Amino acid sequence: MVETVTLSDGHTMPAIGLGVYLNDECAEACEVALQNGYRMIDGARYYENEVQVGVGVGKSGVKREDVFITSKVYHPDFTYDGTTAALKESIANLGSSYYDLYLTHSALGGKDARLAAYRALLDGKASGMIKSVGVSNYSAKHIEEIREAGLEIPVVNQIELHPFCQQKPIVEYCKKNNIVVQAYSPLVCGALDNPVIQELSTKYSKDPAQILVKWSLQRGFVPLPKSSQPGRIISNGQVFGWEIEPTDMAKLDALDRGKEGAVTWNPVDVD
Repeated sequence: MVETVTLSDGHTMPAIGLGVYLNDECAEACEVALQNGYRMIDGARYYENEVQVGVGVGKSGVKREDVFITSKVYHPDFTYDGTTAALKESIANLGSSYYDLYLTHSALGGKDARLAAYRALLDGKASGMIKSVGVSNYSAKHIEEIREAGLEIPVVNQIELHPFCQQKPIVEYCKKNNIVVQAYSPLVCGALDNPVIQELSTKYSKDPAQILVKWSLQRGFVPLPKSSQPGRIISNGQVFGWEIEPTDMAKLDALDRGKEGAVTWNPVDVD
C-alpha cells in the first residue's frame, strides 16, 4: 500500500497515515494498521498515547525504521526549555531514539512562544531526536514569521482538511512554498451521509470514507484517517489502484463551506 511523498528536507513520508487522536485502543489500532500496509502513525502529546503508539509498533512486527511516527508539542509547553523537555519525554514515551516528524501543535500562544518552540524543535533535529520539523494549524502569516526569523521553514503543515473545509488560502501558500499538507479529520468526524458522497460511494462501489480519503490524495494532501475499528482501519487504507473522475472530484470540491465547514477547533487564524 505504501506510496510516499518527498519532503523538502529530502526525507520521504508515506502518502497516508493512521490518526490516533483520543483513541482508547491506540496500541491495537497501530498494530492492525501496520500489519495491513500503513507505515505512518500520527500522534501527539495532547492525545496522551505516545506510549501506546510505541507498544503498537513493537507488537506489529514491522521494524521501527520502516514506520514514520509523528508527535506534536502542545502550546502550554511553548518555551524553548519546555519544548525541549516535552520532546525528550515524547521520545522516552515512544521507546525509540527519535521521531520521524515532530510538530508544533498549533499557533496558539503568540509569536514569541511559537518561535521559541520551533527553535527548540530545530535544535532537536540537529541533535538527532527528530528527522523532520513541521507545524500544525498554521496560517501563512505564522509560517512567514518563521521565515522572517531566518529559520528553515517547516516541511509539513497539518490542518483540518476535507471537502467541506478546504482551507484554500493556506493550501495554496503551502504548495507554493513546497510544504506538504497533511489532512486531519479527512472523514469529517464520521459525517458521511452527504448526498454527493453517498452518490459517489455507490458509483465507485467504495465506502463513503474511502471516497473522502481518495479525494484528499487526489488533491495532493496526505490524509490521516482515524479509527479504532480494525475493519475501518483496513478499508480506509484501501484507496490505491483506482481514481475518482475529474467531474466527480468537482462535485466534491463544490461542497466547500470555508471556515463554516470545520468540524474541529481549526485555530489557523489565531494572532
